[in-house]
Amino acid sequence: MRSPAEAFDAIERTMWDGRAQAYAASFARLCAYPVGALLDAAEVTAGTYVLDAGTGTGTAAMAARRRGARVRAVDADAGMVAAARAGGVDAGVAALPELPFADGEFDAVVANFVLNHVGRPRAALAELRRVLRPGGRLVLTLWSARRGAGQDLLVRACEAGGAVPPAGLPRRDPAEDFARTPEGLAELLEEAAFTAVESTELEWDHRATVEEWWGGAVAGVATIGLVVTSQEPETVVRIRQEYERLSGEFADGGGRLALPHVALLAHARA
Repeated sequence: MRSPAEAFDAIERTMWDGRAQAYAASFARLCAYPVGALLDAAEVTAGTYVLDAGTGTGTAAMAARRRGARVRAVDADAGMVAAARAGGVDAGVAALPELPFADGEFDAVVANFVLNHVGRPRAALAELRRVLRPGGRLVLTLWSARRGAGQDLLVRACEAGGAVPPAGLPRRDPAEDFARTPEGLAELLEEAAFTAVESTELEWDHRATVEEWWGGAVAGVATIGLVVTSQEPETVVRIRQEYERLSGEFADGGGRLALPHVALLAHARA
């Protein structure tokens, strides 16, 4: 029988399988916003040996390469790895908390919106610390418990459209969970034996067209996509109608939506 953490990971793998292209066309731009701050906090410069853990389509890895860093990348999804490789990233398939690297191999490890997708975050952090050299830098981002209004637009549309949450949504074992606040994330890193821990919130307005923001959900990307694609066709039509109505609250006057988001950014040393 699978443990709750194993069940969580299995659902996550299924949820992302085959969706790299849809992710790249929608939510990847949202997740790219903190990359500059992520690499700055990791002190990534020319010659830094960097691991991008959970690279997705390779956004952070490619940005690190443009700084002259030596970069390796991993992701649990083969489609994401293929997309990253197409962008010139040295990427391979691997899933936390097991990485195919030697102890102390990297100067810096970055993990952009990754920790929320693993069933055992503490084991994942222990593995990231293992592959860092002593004094090496870990920087990660994570969605905050304090949500921006833009983060709930699709959720509100689903509720207003009468969506029924499917039984197969990923649910983390409460014993593995932690507070999604700057303090909670810092405490988690300190528990994993990291030092010089700092954690803060990032706030920004993500700009996307109505079709782009809808496109990720209707293609099944992330948890909201799992909700949308599990509905009966007539329910999806209602969700879309409610989405169009509610999205007017975020119109920026230039044909796009301005969607407020809040995330956590934390950095620490091994």
